[in-house]
Amino acid sequence: MKLQAASFWLATQAVDMRTGIDGLSLHVQEALGRAPCDGTAYVFSNRRRTRLKLVCWDGNGVWMCLRRLHRGQFVWPQAHETSWQLTDEQWQWLIAGVDWQRLVAPAPAQWQL
Repeated sequence: MKLQAASFWLATQAVDMRTGIDGLSLHVQEALGRAPCDGTAYVFSNRRRTRLKLVCWDGNGVWMCLRRLHRGQFVWPQAHETSWQLTDEQWQWLIAGVDWQRLVAPAPAQWQL
């Protein structure tokens, strides 16, 4: 699925995956201090980082999507911030189960071409 969103924001704190659109929208307002209907896609994870939920307002209504990994975990930022913004490329790597944070890491000092 290719989602057209203004940007992608990860909520760093785990949420209960039973939470629906209204509860996640409230979380966006209260915990992240952002407006849930600004065209941004907000992404939430369970505690084990094996499931993602995404909510996004598209101008007509709210989309909520769920993604589950059968093996492994989603790579998630540390919880020292309440949210983390991703580029479209990082989002594509995240949902593929790839360590998107390593894509922008500097090469090791001993590594050469």
